This record gives sequence, C-alpha cells and structure tokens, in this order.
Amino acid sequence: MTSGCTLEALDFTAEKTGFDSEGAIVIGVSADPRESHVKFREKNKLKHTLLSDTEKIMLEKYGVWQTKKLYGREFKGILRTTFLINPEGTIMYIWNKVKVEGHAEQVLEKLKELKK
Repeated sequence: MTSGCTLEALDFTAEKTGFDSEGAIVIGVSADPRESHVKFREKNKLKHTLLSDTEKIMLEKYGVWQTKKLYGREFKGILRTTFLINPEGTIMYIWNKVKVEGHAEQVLEKLKELKK
C-alpha cells in the first residue's frame, strides 16, 4: 500500500478498457499476503488481478526479488518491473526500474506496437 504501488495500480485500472480491447490481462504480483491484496483492491476499486507470492517463488524466478539499498541499509525486496507476456508464455518486453508515472500508458502502447 505504498504511494508508488497505489498510483501504479490506479493507472492500470484507468487503462483497463484499453487493455481489454487489446485482449490483454493485467496481473500485479507482490509478496504481500492475499488478505492485504483483497483490502488494497477493495479500497482502491482496482479492476485487475493481484497475486500473492509470499514464498517468493515467482518473484525469484523472474529475478525481481533482490537486495536493495535505502539510506545505507540493505534489505530484500521487489524491484518494480513489468513483463509483457504473450499468450504462449513468451516474454515479449521487460521494463526494469519502472517509473510509475505514465507507465500503464507505455505498456499499452508497447502492446499495440507489438501486435501490429
């Protein structure tokens, strides 16, 4: 429920019609428990699926569970990353170190570009 996660989730919800018209499904994944996802989704009226990976299996396989530094302190956390995956399961594009503002629009534009 950080401000960055909230803004990103709201932006993807705002772009839902565009993703739907392209046949895309938006899924957010974090290490937070399912219960917190339910509250977050309801509180913000989100329209996409949120998955909970408390054991960090998917997060580690996708390489996004890494050591981070903040104010000289090291800790494990998720690197904000977006994967565009086709229906066959092939990763078509990756955004690393995502900047939240305008990101949902960027993803939708890349989806349209790749579908041409």
